[in-house]
Order: sequence, then C-alpha cells, then structure tokens
Amino acid sequence: MNRPLGITVSRHILDSQHIHPKATGDLSSLLIELIVAAKTISAEVNKAGLSDVLGMSGKTNIQGEDVQKLDDIANNIIKRRMARCGHLCVMTSEEEADVIPVAEGHEGKYSLAFDPLDGSSNIDVNVSIGTIFSVHRRITSGGQGDENDLLIKGSEQVAAGYIIYGSSTMMVFSTGEGVHGFTLDPSVGEFYLSHPDIRMPKKSRYFSVNEGYTRYWSENVRRYLDYLKEEDKATGRPYSGRYIGSLVADFHRNLINGGIFLYPRDTKNPAKPVGKLRLLYEASPLAFLAERAGGRAITDDGLNILEIQPEGLHQRVPLIIGSSYDVGIAEEFLAGER
Repeated sequence: MNRPLGITVSRHILDSQHIHPKATGDLSSLLIELIVAAKTISAEVNKAGLSDVLGMSGKTNIQGEDVQKLDDIANNIIKRRMARCGHLCVMTSEEEADVIPVAEGHEGKYSLAFDPLDGSSNIDVNVSIGTIFSVHRRITSGGQGDENDLLIKGSEQVAAGYIIYGSSTMMVFSTGEGVHGFTLDPSVGEFYLSHPDIRMPKKSRYFSVNEGYTRYWSENVRRYLDYLKEEDKATGRPYSGRYIGSLVADFHRNLINGGIFLYPRDTKNPAKPVGKLRLLYEASPLAFLAERAGGRAITDDGLNILEIQPEGLHQRVPLIIGSSYDVGIAEEFLAGER
C-alpha cells in the first residue's frame, strides 16, 4: 500500500521558523524534544492494559490527589527528556510541589509547565487522556531559573499545546500564529499534519459540564445552564450535552466541532472557592489555543484567563472556554445581564 506524502511536525516547525528572520531555532528544538517525549508516553499508554502500569502508584500529589502509575511514568519521561535538552531554565509539573531544575550546564532561555497526563482518572477505563504543555520565555538572567520564570501571564506564552492519546495520538499546538494538529502514524513513528489551521466554530450546539455539581454553582451559572437546555428558536432543539470528564478530550472535541466547556467555582464549599482546574497546567495553555483558533476563555466572574497574573505554581481557577458566541452569552448571564 502506498503511503501518501505529508508534512511532518518537525518539517512544519522548521518551516515556521524560517518565517521569522530573528528566530534562533531554540523554540523549534524544544518542541521537537517534547514530541519525542510524547511518542514515548503514547507507547506506554497504548500498552497500558498489557503491562503493570494501570492503577494507583501509592503516591499523592501536591493537589492531594492519588497518583496513577501512568501519571508517574509520564511525569518522569518528560522530566528526563527535557532536563538536558538545553533550551529550558526551569520546569514545573502538576504532579510536583516545587519547581523542577534542569541539568547543570544545560540551561536555556525558556520555561516549561506541563500536566503529564490530564484525565488520568479515566486511564483504567480506556478513555482519552492527554499531555498539556505551556512554554514561556525566561525573565531571569543566566543559570538555573526559578518561579519567576513560570509565574507569567498566559498572554505571554510563546507556545502551548497538548497531545491527546485516544483512537489515535494527536498533537495540537500553536506558537502564536494559528493552531495546527498532527496525527501520529504508529507504523513509522511520525506525526503528520492532519488538521491545518484549526478554527473553532463561532457558535455550537454542544456544552460540556459535570451537571452532578449543579447545586454548588452560583445562581447565574445555573440560569445559563437552564438557557442551554431550552429549545432554540431557530432549530427547535436545545444544546446537547457532551461530557467526557477528561479536560483535554472535552476541549479537543469542542475545538474541532465547536462547543463550550464549563468548570465553575463551588459556591457551597469554602475549601473549593476558586474552582478545580490549574491555571498554569490546564486553563492558560488551552486558553492560548482557544483564542488563536477564534474561541475565548474566561473565569466565571468574566476575567480573561490569559490576563490573570499567576500567584502560585498550583493556583486554581474556574474555567469557561469554547466557541466565542457561546462564551459571550455565558458572559452576559454571569454579569446578570440576562
């Protein structure tokens, strides 16, 4: 069988570099190293049911959550691969309390924040999961970086993306100009461009939210949810619910088909006043992708996710993200205008 020639992710990255005369190639090389880590994680995920990597590792992360074995494996793969790549000054992972230093003598000009395996509670039941990453340009000078190189607004990201491990393994990322998707061909071990210049539909007919928590949300959020379930005058039908419970999978579907994802803050529980999702590892990189694909991302009090100044490595935020029209209507409900 003849295999059609396609643009590999490495070729796409290098070609994009040529558009910028002042580019040094460091960001390109950093992304290519991440791709190698993604292929390694994909291989581990794909054989999870055949090897002893399912279930709990016995560890608890900084969030107080039980760590899955594959969480631990993915975290270590990225740390080992990126620590000596020569392009990072510091890293941070959702799974670790403190910053992760890079190898001495291999410091570079960028910082990396990553969620090694988002949706890991779904691992054992074979639901799509993914790796999310965010890259900033360092602000400290020379040597090892520190928290200051990571606690930077999302609007200043130089690259962000995710790798989703599902029916196929796909990498979606942006360096600021467009959002592109690449699908892994396992027979040759290469990502090929499959979704060039992804544009999120402006309006959708889908919403993603865990309705089991409805009673914990504000009155304005609940009224918006009621609106979504009303019959639309144009179509005669309500929005359809689509919720996977794996943020990267829910976002990926909405990026391609249009939709809105909500994870509002819990107004009933003082222990969870600001939502569940992490700003650096989840909300900020996905907001970066959403905006560059024509979508939007806000908190449930109307703040632009990308303009939030991070105050800690594991800061949580409420998140409303998706098609621009739908986020705009949500914004009106949240402000009490509807």
